[in-house]
Amino acid sequence: MPEKRDYYEVLGVAKGASESEIKKAYRKLAKEYHPDLNPDNKDAEAKFKEIGEAYEVLSDSEKKSRYDQYGHAGVDPNFGGGGGAYGGGFGFDDLGDIFESFFGGFGGSTRTRNPNGPIKGGDVHITVPLDFLEAVHGCKKTISISHMESCHDCGGTGAAAGTSAEVCPDCGGAGQVKVSQRTPIGVIQTAKTCPRCGGKGRIITSPCGTCGGKARVRTSKKVEVNVPAGIDDGQAFALRGEGDSGLNNGPPGDCIITVTVRPDTIFERNGFDIHCDIPLTYTQATLGDEIVVPTVDGKVSYSVPEGTQPGTTFRLRNKGVPYVNGRGRGDQYVRVVLEVPQNLTSKQKELLKEFEASTSDKNYAKRKSFFDKLKDAINR
Repeated sequence: MPEKRDYYEVLGVAKGASESEIKKAYRKLAKEYHPDLNPDNKDAEAKFKEIGEAYEVLSDSEKKSRYDQYGHAGVDPNFGGGGGAYGGGFGFDDLGDIFESFFGGFGGSTRTRNPNGPIKGGDVHITVPLDFLEAVHGCKKTISISHMESCHDCGGTGAAAGTSAEVCPDCGGAGQVKVSQRTPIGVIQTAKTCPRCGGKGRIITSPCGTCGGKARVRTSKKVEVNVPAGIDDGQAFALRGEGDSGLNNGPPGDCIITVTVRPDTIFERNGFDIHCDIPLTYTQATLGDEIVVPTVDGKVSYSVPEGTQPGTTFRLRNKGVPYVNGRGRGDQYVRVVLEVPQNLTSKQKELLKEFEASTSDKNYAKRKSFFDKLKDAINR
């Protein structure tokens, strides 16, 4: 069995990376190695799975804490087989058994576990690209989900038709075997995962020809999903029960869909508000005008007041992004950008000179205020 890579190394982040840094690294790698973007590429598929596994652990504070303390053994009891993560032949489960032998386990009760009990299926992670307006208004998307499904030929038992799994003769179905170990404080008896059945307690002598005894097969299916209105770049939502099927009649996992939103050429999003610039001519800004403003819902009319200055921002209430919970929406902010005319004819230049000559300080309050302040500064 190949040795697992360090999860921080898989995501390319430092061990002390923050939650946002881990999430950002996962998004970038998930996009790069997503199966939809790398069809028939087994290496990319394996890499995508490895990335998802690393993120599942490092994005969960409890799992991350165990991983930081114990490595892979802290999050995967079967990791490393019988080798000791702590040296001297002791593994992660060994320490629990030692503490149990001295103190009776946590709460004084004997720890038991059913090796053939229900196991929940894993989550499947998918990235879906959206246009800007699709994210704003919500949309329907047909996605392809690749997941592990219970084998129909064997009914999820892993055994060929007409046969069944047999009780492991080494562990008697317990999934664990007792091992005596000599330590500086004496001989201690601990429990280890049964090497013969791999901790399952049962052995399949005639595996199913379809799933090879694994009880599940990888399949793909098309599913239409409703993307909620107002979702933002990098956010995710879950399709419950659409992940890997569980083992031993365990519940299925979920399909976690993360969206990436393409930028728009006109609108920019900030939270649930929309921002855009609109160019005005000198005449429109000076005399005022009725203009057409683009919004995410279509065009609306807006009356620009006389004497509007460059950089003025006006607000269109409830023209922003709908809240994901469906209760209200943000606003749209439109910033005025004054466009200075170019390529003027001689006549146009003369008219502008005549206009300029007809103005005075009362027409340019900001200009007059600036030079008055400058004069005071010089005369100090």
